[in-house]
Amino acid sequence: MSYADKLFKEMCRDILENGTDTKGEKVRPKWEDGTPAYTIKKFGVVHEYDLRKEFPAITLRRIGIKSAMDEILWIYSKKSNNVHDLSSHIWDAWADKDGSIGTAYGYVIGEKFNFKGEMIDQMDYVLKQLKETPFSRRIMTNMYQYHDLATGHLDPCAYSMTYNVTEENGQLVLNGILNQRSQDILAANGWNTVQYALLLMMVAQVSGMVAGKFIHVIADAHIYDRHVPMIEELLEREEYPAPKVRLNPEVKNFYDFTTDDLIIEDYQYGEQIKNIPVAV
Repeated sequence: MSYADKLFKEMCRDILENGTDTKGEKVRPKWEDGTPAYTIKKFGVVHEYDLRKEFPAITLRRIGIKSAMDEILWIYSKKSNNVHDLSSHIWDAWADKDGSIGTAYGYVIGEKFNFKGEMIDQMDYVLKQLKETPFSRRIMTNMYQYHDLATGHLDPCAYSMTYNVTEENGQLVLNGILNQRSQDILAANGWNTVQYALLLMMVAQVSGMVAGKFIHVIADAHIYDRHVPMIEELLEREEYPAPKVRLNPEVKNFYDFTTDDLIIEDYQYGEQIKNIPVAV
């Protein structure tokens, strides 16, 4: 099995067997029919992957790896907050009639700030620091900006990415930590893991480094009540080896990446779960 499958199954079993049930609590999310969307949750889930060993895609069901990359490019390369710039329809429920999700996600990454007399945005700051001061402990992006929350249509779930460089056998290795305040395990766990592994790989490549450890920290990891049967069915599925995923080595500029530069080989997976209900 892929290592991502192993961690996913262990996490889901732990949530179902040892998690806290929010049924009866006053919860914000609701199902499409207006029913409160309760969860079983665990606090403080931490997963660690080494991208030098294998790519962290689950095989229990298909993860749209190219679509995941498209969304990462939407946020960090296009710095867009408009769903019309995105190939998938993941954020349509939060968009206004013009397609905007307000001051959220790509908008926040693209906001300029004054860094030592230079106006720069968060992604350009990361790329600049990795080039000029790669061993700095201050290289990160953070989308949870309080001045933007009131005018954003949703608060970011995966909100900060911290980069840290180590030198191993004469090679610079780029490691990353993704902090996520909340995660819908069925709908988003495999997706977010793949997304930020790809982001780390892209940033490492254009910085002349190798992508190393990727650590994913989830504060509130939850399974929605209507997702429990689907999770239980996934836990019984066969696993396959992890796919081989790499990037076009010719790309040297972060903003030149497209999904055509993503190469996926030997990806075996189980049947897709269709019509997953999403609580809003």
